[in-house]
Amino acid sequence: MNKNGILWVIIIFVVGVLFILANGLRGVEVPEIGELAYDFKLYSTDDEIYRLSDFKGQYVVLNFFATWCFPCQDEEPELEKFHQTYEEQYPLLIIDRSEPKSRILEFKKEYDSTTTYLMDKDDKVSQYYGVRGQPETFIINPEGFLIEKIIGPTTSEDLASKIYLAILNNK
Repeated sequence: MNKNGILWVIIIFVVGVLFILANGLRGVEVPEIGELAYDFKLYSTDDEIYRLSDFKGQYVVLNFFATWCFPCQDEEPELEKFHQTYEEQYPLLIIDRSEPKSRILEFKKEYDSTTTYLMDKDDKVSQYYGVRGQPETFIINPEGFLIEKIIGPTTSEDLASKIYLAILNNK
């Protein structure tokens, strides 16, 4: 095989490996908008167990984040504002991706956050939701269906308006 042939084999191999890493290793069916959301079981930083199914009958906001993520840090005050305003009506669960509990607690203290933080220690829930970066936010309707996915930072007003529109449109 000549040098060009070897180069093409290497390129095809690398592209194949990257494709598998990006898509194939998950081995899970990622829910699309309008499909049933994955029901998880995660521990909070307060050592309480949370399941998505515990919130059946309510709109729920899931926010996937990491403490080191600068857009997540910028977004945190908006999420806290949403939590303070809509805590009873629309629960917000912030899901940390694979960081130690101590670091999450430091983050909560630094930002004076009262929001519920859950720990996705093995990144399994993030994989089930197809999360590739952070922040990513999902809105789940009262029947447990995924109705909205937001990639990147969001605001309290944006979350509230998306939920209000969903209510108006019976989603």
